[in-house]
Amino acid sequence: MNIFENVLIDKENEEFRDILKGGNLRIERIVSNGQNSPNDFWYDQDENEFVLLLQGHAILEIEKENNIIELELKKGDYINIEANVKHRVKYTSLNETTIWLAVFY
Repeated sequence: MNIFENVLIDKENEEFRDILKGGNLRIERIVSNGQNSPNDFWYDQDENEFVLLLQGHAILEIEKENNIIELELKKGDYINIEANVKHRVKYTSLNETTIWLAVFY
């Protein structure tokens, strides 16, 4: 298998594909083409999430202690988001496909 094979280019919808799933672990490939989170939407998950940006460019917003922190990610950048930390995708590149590897644990 290759993480860069069969990448869906869709300007309307992001692609979420499970690579591995078992027990308390899930590894997912996410493909974005300019998508972002709706203005009033925040992820607030009961699991930790390690995110590695494999390709493209993105900006995440993370809420910590009632402050919003913007985090710019480029190829090779990663972040670990602890469970129940509110976060959202503010931006993904319009000019190139953004490919994420997300590990939920």
